[in-house]
Amino acid sequence: MDTTRPPVIVAGGGIGGLACALALAKLGQPVELLEQSAEIAEIGAGLQLGPNAFAALDALGVGEQVRQKAVFNERLVMMDAVDCREVASVAVGDAFRARFKNPYAVSHRADLHGALYAAAQASALVKLHVGARIESVHIDDDGASATASDGRIFKGAALIGCDGVKSVVRTRLLGDAPRVSGHVVYRAVVPAEDMPKDLQWNAPVVWAGPDCHLVHYPLRGGEQYNLVVTFHSREKEEWGVSDGSKEEVLSYFKGVHAKPRQLLDRPTTWRRWSTADREPVERWSEGCATLLGDAAHPMMQYLAQGACMAMEDAVTLAAAVERTRSFADAFRLYESARIARTARVVLAVREMGRIYHAKGVDRLVRNSLWTGRSQERFYDALEWLYDWRAERCLDAGVTI
Repeated sequence: MDTTRPPVIVAGGGIGGLACALALAKLGQPVELLEQSAEIAEIGAGLQLGPNAFAALDALGVGEQVRQKAVFNERLVMMDAVDCREVASVAVGDAFRARFKNPYAVSHRADLHGALYAAAQASALVKLHVGARIESVHIDDDGASATASDGRIFKGAALIGCDGVKSVVRTRLLGDAPRVSGHVVYRAVVPAEDMPKDLQWNAPVVWAGPDCHLVHYPLRGGEQYNLVVTFHSREKEEWGVSDGSKEEVLSYFKGVHAKPRQLLDRPTTWRRWSTADREPVERWSEGCATLLGDAAHPMMQYLAQGACMAMEDAVTLAAAVERTRSFADAFRLYESARIARTARVVLAVREMGRIYHAKGVDRLVRNSLWTGRSQERFYDALEWLYDWRAERCLDAGVTI
């Protein structure tokens, strides 16, 4: 263990930043992780973990810890929120696990984040700094530095921006702006006793409606249920998180059947996300600085892949560092393996949002898309997304 090596500066203490720090520490690389908040903690409620997420978690050494608190699902379901008919159902039991070598599960974000945080705290090579809001970054041939709002300067051999949609590191590298989607997401956690009995399914369930949808699934052994509702806002939105209003939610779901609509009365509090993504880019690195997770490829929630892609990024970046002689070379190799895949996910997410929110004839077409489809054909369609392997993470590298 060589703690005298110059550290890598990792900006951001979320899922992506912690995964990045862990992946580099496993190589013996010291890391200084900068978190802008006064403490390192995860906000939010539930998240979905596909087989690709578990492949990344296992590579990071925390797969078993996450499995211990996860709920393993029986199927993925899409329902029509207007007439309550089933649109599609994908079994994620034994056959799915055999195909993709890992399960499909749901987890509380705090449980996933907590497993990564505990592993980072346990590593002698990861130094955590809180209250370190980055105001500026400097990159040169000798390394990189980040200056915090309180005047602290952090210097390292490289800088990795894991600082989210409004990334300061990305502003320095690319200078582009987020694309505010106009889609608003409300999230809440509901105790099991407050969840309608006829909707307590062991599945992530999407109720697809006109310009809106609802999602629910169990958390923490079925003690809680995650509830997510999304709608196209009538207002001009700005990216951000705030407290939600039940009156606003109810105003967007008037055309939805009473069975799923009853869910809107269950939460006592909501958190409101005005969502954003970015147009995919051909480069997100410069010399010894690069981006990871939402800083590199923010995406909306329709394929439940934001955290999964960040963890894939972390494993791939570390593999690239291990294979090359300099951080600049490693970051070029890393982005060559990640640009096309993450861009495909961003664009597929946008299309899935359109499918979820179809209305009129588009709704009828959507409801006919998967009629009669076998489970194997569903698995074939999902292979590009879920069949990711840590040992093959650099194989998809392309020259751009």
